[in-house]
Order: sequence, then structure tokens, then C-alpha cells
Amino acid sequence: MSAPESIAPNLIAERLAYFPPTAKSNARGTFRTVMTCTEVFADFAASVLSVCASYYLYFALQIGKHLVYPLKDVLVVGGVVGLLIVLLLERDGAYTGGGSLLRIRETERAVRVPTQALLLLLPITFLLSRTFSRAALLIALIVLPIVLLIQKHIFLLVVRVLHAKGYGLERVMICGAGQTGRRILSALLHSPKLGLNPVAVVDDNPVHMGSYMFELGYRRSHGFPVQSGPITPALLKAYRCDLIVVAVSNLPSEKLDVITMAAKRAGARVAFLFGPAAQENHCVEFIDIDGLLLTSATKLAQRWPYTLAKRFVDFTLSGLLLLCFSPLLIAIILLILLDSGRPVFFVQQRVGKDGRLFDMFKFRSMHTKAPQYGFSPTDSRDPRITRMGRFLRRTSLDELPQLVNVLRGDMSLVGPRPEMPFIVKRYNFEQRQRLQVVPGITGLWQLSADRAFQIHENIQYDLYYIRNRSFFMDMSILIHTLFFAMHGV
Repeated sequence: MSAPESIAPNLIAERLAYFPPTAKSNARGTFRTVMTCTEVFADFAASVLSVCASYYLYFALQIGKHLVYPLKDVLVVGGVVGLLIVLLLERDGAYTGGGSLLRIRETERAVRVPTQALLLLLPITFLLSRTFSRAALLIALIVLPIVLLIQKHIFLLVVRVLHAKGYGLERVMICGAGQTGRRILSALLHSPKLGLNPVAVVDDNPVHMGSYMFELGYRRSHGFPVQSGPITPALLKAYRCDLIVVAVSNLPSEKLDVITMAAKRAGARVAFLFGPAAQENHCVEFIDIDGLLLTSATKLAQRWPYTLAKRFVDFTLSGLLLLCFSPLLIAIILLILLDSGRPVFFVQQRVGKDGRLFDMFKFRSMHTKAPQYGFSPTDSRDPRITRMGRFLRRTSLDELPQLVNVLRGDMSLVGPRPEMPFIVKRYNFEQRQRLQVVPGITGLWQLSADRAFQIHENIQYDLYYIRNRSFFMDMSILIHTLFFAMHGV
């Protein structure tokens, strides 16, 4: 298990022919089928309810022409919307794949799919006996994502309760405590519908001995002590494991034999990880295969409509935020002057898209004698930080001047965090993938528990964003950032 990991394009479950499905895996499959049907019905019902609620709000708020529709017409429109949403979710893999990193894809779907469904509905309404109020449809554009998000959250809570009672659940041991193993651990923990519950992490690499492996998430709430290998039938039975996921590629054949024979004797199944390393000029893609978050090398395509839309939102929103926050900005400037004097702003060169250097602005949070370039403090008690700086860092208000960078085009509202030149010089190939897009103020890494550590040591957040980024994903990250700031997650 000490062999180097590589970027894997696919996970081959039940790699060996002599691992037949067990009674428990068959039960889990039946449970998943029942829950998928339930989820489809819940999505349909939530969509119909949302359209009815939107029509009620349309009337209650006295918006538009106050057109009156029979209840059956409202239900027909709701049914059409529900059918479109279910079909779009199915096409998007919402009912087959596992949970995404920080569950950001689920929020993105809840925002994007209703928009697509209502846009498709507009021409369809002309085929009905009567057209439906556009004002009511615009209200539904707001109501539908909210109702879908609430319904999905409740559905997952129900699934977790059923799992806690022992329904449709298999216990999983992850072999390998590296980054790939951590991604798989996170994918399983964030995918309760799959019914695959990680219970142990095993690795015979001395480097990992005595350490904990935590999920990729907002909090480090799920951690597993790394057990010493090798995997034996006794170890599998002690954890009552039903499935082993080998999260290390290029293992020697003798180690593979030990794992497979131990699994066979313990009545467990095995999933193996295989795949070539990423080639030059390729980007890393994350793929859900049976709920396991894996990677693949693929060419990064340029999408000019997305680029134009992103720049328009960046320019407009950053300008509005600077205008709205101007009293707060003035207050912070005065407080910094009173606390530690000039200068108020801290200007530092950072590396942007394609390696271009730019000046990044922040409110100064450290004493003037602190080195301009160096690793950022990870402890609020660091003597380099001023009294006002502690408050600014804790609330992230020191980042507000970067709205000027967004306005100038050096940065975006959403994207990988820009790093200092001396760090970028040490990048390996995988870490250099971050430079393919415009850096941002907020992003997946900034929202995660791993923000307390170095960016380049947690590259999987940025790689996931780079491969899956879209207009709706950016909006979803901004929504998550709003709640992150409100609740201090």
C-alpha cells in the first residue's frame, strides 16, 4: 500500500470473477431501487406542490394581470413541470450517481434543473388549452429550487434513519490512506443513497501509522484512525466488512493476492482501482462510478458562453458589492488606522491564470514588520497578526478589497485561490492544473475544513471545480458561501 497513487479513470467493482453478489449486496440493491422510486415520486410531488404554491403567491402578492385558472389547469402545469424535472434529473444522473464534493453538485442541480424545466415549459404551454401566467412561472423559478433543496434534505435524513435501523447498508473497508482513499471515503460518506458505510481505513505505509483520515467537507466531523495492514480475514470479520475498496494503484501482485484471498475467506467483495497517470496538457476529471469519486485525464474545453456570463456577473456583482459595502469599508479603514496605523492595505503579488502575476489587495491584518511573502498564519494567536487583524481574518473581511481585483479582471468571485510565486514554483504537474482558470475569492477549498491548511496540499477541491465548473455551479458556491459566512461553518 506504499506504492504511489495515480489518477484513476475508473473503478472496476467485483474485479475477480469469483466474487459473486452476496445476500447483503442483493438486499442493498433492492433497497436502492425502492428508494430511487421513492425519490422520483418525491421530486415529482415537490414540483407539483411548488407550482401550486407559486400560483397562490402570484395571487396573494397581486403580481401580473391576476388571471384566474381552474385548479385542474394548475395541476396539469405542475404535472408537466414535475415530469420535465424528473426527466432532466434522470438525464443528469441524479438517481444513479453518488454524492458530490461538499454536495455542491446537488445544490447546482436544484438551481439549474428547474430553470431548464421552466424554459422548456414556455413553448409547451402553447400546446395546452390555455397558456399559463408568466409571472407565476417566474415565481416558480424561485420557489422550485427552495422546495427541491428542502425535499432532498428530508429525503436523505429518512435514508440515514433507515440505514441506522440496518436497512440496505453494507460496511466498507478502504485500503489506502492517501488522497485517493480520502476522496473515496468522502464520496461514500456524502452518498447515503448508496448504502455503503465506511467503517475502517487500512494502510501498511509507516508514514500513515497512528494518523487519522478525515473526509473532505465543511467540518472534520468524520475521521477514521488508519489501521496497520495487512488485511486479513480476522481483521475483516472484526469490522464486519462486506466490501473492500482498494484505493491504491500499482500494488504488487502478491499484495493483491493477500487482499483478494482475505476477502474471499471472510465472505466480502472487492473493488479495485486501476488507471494510467494523467498526461501533459490534460485536466483531472472526477467521475462518480457506483458512488465513488474518482478521476480521469481529459482535455479541458474552452466554453466561451460560460466565460462571458461569468465575467458579466463578476463585473456587475463586484461593482454592486463595493457600492453597498462602502460604509463598512470606510469603517474598517478607520479601525485599522486607529489600531496599527498605516498602511491600511496589504498588496502582494499572486499568480493568476496561465501563470500571470498580478497585485492582490487585502486589508492589512499583520504588523508592518512581518515579511511580505511567507506562509499565511494558521493560528489566530500568531504574534504577526494585529488585534484588528484577528477580527478581520476571523470574519474574512480582510478579503473585501479583492472585489477591486474582480472588477479589474485579475480575479473572479468564484475560483481557485491564487498563491504566491515562491509556492507556485514548487508545483508539480497536478498542482499546475489550478493555473488553467481565473483565480477567485471563494471556492470549494475556501468553504472546506481544509482551508486551515496549505492550498496545494488539498488540490482535489480545485481540480473538482475546474472540471465541473459552470454558471450554475458558480451560483451554488456563492449560495454556500453566503450560508458559510452567516453560520460560521
